Amino acid sequence: MAKFDQFQKSVDGLRAAIPELKGVLLASTEGLPIAHSLSNGTDPARMAAMAAAASSLGRRVSDTLQAGSFEEISVAGNDGQIFLYSAGNKGVLAVLGPAGCNAGLVHLEARGIAREIGEQFN
Repeated sequence: MAKFDQFQKSVDGLRAAIPELKGVLLASTEGLPIAHSLSNGTDPARMAAMAAAASSLGRRVSDTLQAGSFEEISVAGNDGQIFLYSAGNKGVLAVLGPAGCNAGLVHLEARGIAREIGEQFN
């Protein structure tokens, strides 16, 4: 199975594991979409660029504050939440949920998938 197919299978599996999610996207740290399952017409290229930018900022903050290597960021808004996970040195996993979604469940599922993807990426 090609890496792209494995990445898409991981994204689809995460989306299926938590049906309330609005979307899941795997992007390169350069801001290019690799695999995605998005709803409501979300543009994967735009989402990938934003995820990569936020991930880059998270890496810089972690380095500056000497907090170790970047692992994850979460952003909460009135209408939803976005969780970003480092997927190795070359990827970022973005998980979009509705406002008030079960963050513990998202972390439980997404952290492992981000780790697996990161190992395949490197």
